[in-house]
Amino acid sequence: MARDIPTNKPAVKRSLTPMVLVFLCSLAPIVAAFVVYLNPQWWPTDSSNYGTLLSPQRPMPAASELRLTTLDGKPFDLESLKGKWLLVAADGAACPESCARKLFITRNSHASQGKNVDRLARVWFITDDAVVPDKVLEAYKGTVMVRVDPDQLARFLLARDTAAGQPGLQDPIWVIDPLGNLMMQYPAEADGVRVRKDISKLVYNSRIG
Repeated sequence: MARDIPTNKPAVKRSLTPMVLVFLCSLAPIVAAFVVYLNPQWWPTDSSNYGTLLSPQRPMPAASELRLTTLDGKPFDLESLKGKWLLVAADGAACPESCARKLFITRNSHASQGKNVDRLARVWFITDDAVVPDKVLEAYKGTVMVRVDPDQLARFLLARDTAAGQPGLQDPIWVIDPLGNLMMQYPAEADGVRVRKDISKLVYNSRIG
């Protein structure tokens, strides 16, 4: 009777090429979106954004160039908020009606983001040393409130030097992206509903933050 002769054939190695191709295909849209985001000149001119896209975007200043302090006088570095979308307003501590309206819009735009709420933060730059009213502190609890020299702030937000209190610094609402770039501005007397929808669209479509 013939005996079966065992054969020791080496195991066939599976190619990693298909796996690599699948990985690259899944990664390509994210890389493409990130590259396009960093190049506003490639964005469609018929954009439906309510806010005005800033071009070029302006990077967040170092703490030495934008000196911030909390309400209890401790230094604050805006870099600590990197990684989040920042909704930004600036005004005096007395916070007149126009100021309260901006804080209301940023608070509601933030709170309405549902599962994305932790991807945002809101910042109020206080441009003087006056006392913030208790009713404002209570109404806008959760807003990062920091005091700032208005001249330093204007060099960042307006990209120019300005006298303290110059009209223009207190008017808009700004957006800083998670990479630390000032990238969008909403007009004075902005429509709160349109701002909220704009922010929702921006955060939902973003691959960062």
